[in-house]
Amino acid sequence: MDISVAMTLLGGISPKTFMRRHWQKRPLLVRQAVPGGIDLVSRAELFALAAHDEVESRLVVHREGAWSLRQGPMPRAALPPLKQPRWTLLVQGLDLHVPAARGLLDRFRFVPDARLDDAMLSFATDGGGVGPHVDSYDVFLLQARGKRRWRIARARSREFIPDQPLKILASFEPEQEWLLEAGDMLYLPPGWAHDGVAEGECMTCSIGFRAAGRDELAREVMQRSLDAADADECGPLYRDPDQTATATPARVPEGLQAFAADGLARLLADRDALACALGEVLSEPKRGVWFDARSAHGSERGARLDQRTRALYDDRHFYINGESFRAAGRDARLMHRLADARVLTAKEVAALSPAARALLGVWIEAGWVQGHGDEQ
Repeated sequence: MDISVAMTLLGGISPKTFMRRHWQKRPLLVRQAVPGGIDLVSRAELFALAAHDEVESRLVVHREGAWSLRQGPMPRAALPPLKQPRWTLLVQGLDLHVPAARGLLDRFRFVPDARLDDAMLSFATDGGGVGPHVDSYDVFLLQARGKRRWRIARARSREFIPDQPLKILASFEPEQEWLLEAGDMLYLPPGWAHDGVAEGECMTCSIGFRAAGRDELAREVMQRSLDAADADECGPLYRDPDQTATATPARVPEGLQAFAADGLARLLADRDALACALGEVLSEPKRGVWFDARSAHGSERGARLDQRTRALYDDRHFYINGESFRAAGRDARLMHRLADARVLTAKEVAALSPAARALLGVWIEAGWVQGHGDEQ
């Protein structure tokens, strides 16, 4: 992707310009970002997906001022009649199950993959929505079919209506309002209150980019670093030859506190280990994702990442589905190519070292990578 070239998806501006002007700064409305809308799945196919155990889904119903929320799986018999207004079915992780949804995400890869959450598709009958709310992540709201009216405002209050299963803002005063038709798209940074209401039956695709909390991410990285530490290499043992007899045996010795703090400081000082742990955390597949094992036959051909696979890299490591590998030289360049393009040609696979090709075969057997036929 040439990030300097204007895109219809972004209303005639380039990804470079979009990131500078709008990303995490201000909303952007794009008319006909995807001309005519997009058919990711039919209504019946979406309902069928919601009935599966491995698919995350929710049903939201708004009736007489009250809201109800039900978590999936959602058999068709559990859904209200299509003639009933003000209900919404939301299916998360559509990109994990529908190749066309994965293809849609690829259009947004001017944002780092490490920030990508998923593509969610919502089906709503007339008047359906989830109420005015605030998201903690960046989101592109693409109208796939039908019409939805969006009202937005800067969130000035985070108070929610009590005794409701959804976090619906108690006070919402819209500043701007648009009717989005099939193909239109609205980008919203975190912290913007918004309320989308279907006008007639509609489908809306939300492409979300996660924003992990600093403390939450630090805990995950620290835990991953600790898990990676070799239990046999625990460092020097605590010694206290000068410890005197104590009349307060329950008090933690200050020397032991200092010893533990020094160990933590040493762990934090290992920037390479922390970077490795971060890459493993960020490339971890979404919860509930399973891969189908297969024969490694075909690793001599090209290779394509499975649509559920998350692959990242930094200067020293290649990360795939929560695991890290050292890579350097030509192997590193080709692994970076695999992560960025999500595909390697047969010629590129052949250029890998024997060890790297063997590793690729392991990933194919695990279902993380698929053999890909090509003539390049």
